[in-house]
Amino acid sequence: MPDTSLAHVLTPEGWALLNSLGPYLESESLKLNTELRKAGHSPELVAAVLTQARLRMKARAKFGPFAEHMLFTPAGLEQATRLNVAALHAQRYQEARLERVADLGCGIGADSLALATLDRQVTAVELDEITAAVATINLMPWPEAKVVQGDAESFDLTGFDGVWLDPARRTTSTSGTSRIFDPEAFSPPLSFVESLADRGMPVGVKLGPGIPHESVPANCEVQWVSVGGDVIEATLWFNELRRPGIRRAALVIGPNGAAELTSHEDYVPGAQDVRTGPAEGYLYEPDGAVIRAGLVADVARSLGGHLLDPQIAYIAAPELMETPFARAYRILEVRPYNVKALKAWVRANDIGVLDIKKRGMAVTPEELRKQLLTGSGKGPNKATLVLTRIGGDRVAIVVEPVSFPVES
Repeated sequence: MPDTSLAHVLTPEGWALLNSLGPYLESESLKLNTELRKAGHSPELVAAVLTQARLRMKARAKFGPFAEHMLFTPAGLEQATRLNVAALHAQRYQEARLERVADLGCGIGADSLALATLDRQVTAVELDEITAAVATINLMPWPEAKVVQGDAESFDLTGFDGVWLDPARRTTSTSGTSRIFDPEAFSPPLSFVESLADRGMPVGVKLGPGIPHESVPANCEVQWVSVGGDVIEATLWFNELRRPGIRRAALVIGPNGAAELTSHEDYVPGAQDVRTGPAEGYLYEPDGAVIRAGLVADVARSLGGHLLDPQIAYIAAPELMETPFARAYRILEVRPYNVKALKAWVRANDIGVLDIKKRGMAVTPEELRKQLLTGSGKGPNKATLVLTRIGGDRVAIVVEPVSFPVES
């Protein structure tokens, strides 16, 4: 969003117009644009207000009803922490009795909002002028929260009890945004976070979930978080914010609430104490946070199961058990992976809808689905295939998803 567009929204006319609009509907946007311009509003103001209305609608997935009173930038919304996850971050500072918290690189202010809601005296620091203005608006309901436009690395932390950071992990160009994977290329870099922790400062930092275990500092707790099956972050906690006896954790937030699996040890690939065995009984697909945290073997043991292959995160177990850490499937058949034979199987079983999952195989599910269904007609049946390796064999496991009731 250009700088001038936000300036239009922040005028009394723009703010009043934005808050007068009903829920944004893409199908009605052209009509609404025309009506607002006929009412005498400038094209620039109308474009800016409709952009914000569109972002507010998109933001409801992260912020719920709070989104209706907030401002956003496209990049800021993309990186912003979901409000329910930000609340869990803030809870750590509350439980550690850290009153004055600096949010370094606050973006649009999501984590600062959560901290302020728990009565933390939060100072949100943001380098970008436009994003800082957005954060200021979003934090206005909390008088104990303030926004400072400035550099996170040079901000004076004297008098602060704790620090939260959400480093910028994307670069912006004319072609859009792209992710940064090198922790030292983040803004601020991971080494800056470690320097704060080395001084004894309680620090929490949100990173991308793809951070490798070998890049995680030795003196922290790392918690991978998933929401609705999507792994959204890895959070590092230092000093008073780190829980005793926990090195790595998987926090899974689903329809029945939050569940957590933890370990006190570092992850060592190939040293997981779990056996392998055949694909029979029930197949379990571990949650992505469990996989990232290196806790698949723990889930397998809890289910009384085994891995199909020591390098692949699929579990088989003889009994059906409900677990928040994996999705369950009933194994119906195990077939060799052969495209011609699978195509004949699809046709013979009148399959018109085919869900394909895979791990450990260089197969594109969308392309294979199209290949298997082409020429088979639109049969009435639905099927699920799990493609994987078992030892040196490539297999297609026919499964049936198992559903458990959602707790009310």
